[in-house]
Amino acid sequence: MSETGRAAEPTFEEARTELEQIVAELESGRAGLEQALALWQRGEELHRICLAKLDAAQGSIDELGRRAGDARPE
Repeated sequence: MSETGRAAEPTFEEARTELEQIVAELESGRAGLEQALALWQRGEELHRICLAKLDAAQGSIDELGRRAGDARPE
């Protein structure tokens, strides 16, 4: 945990892997209702993390593309 008492946010790859594990567990039907709800909530959180990281990466790619376009001689 970090100094603020919260766990560090997982990397995209870590979040995706955990989300895949959650999906497999839910699809297996082995989880009871309470566990399934907790897994679903964690899956939603991981999904949001993955989307935010993908959006940030896309923003970086867009910015690099703009910079490359601005640097081209006319």
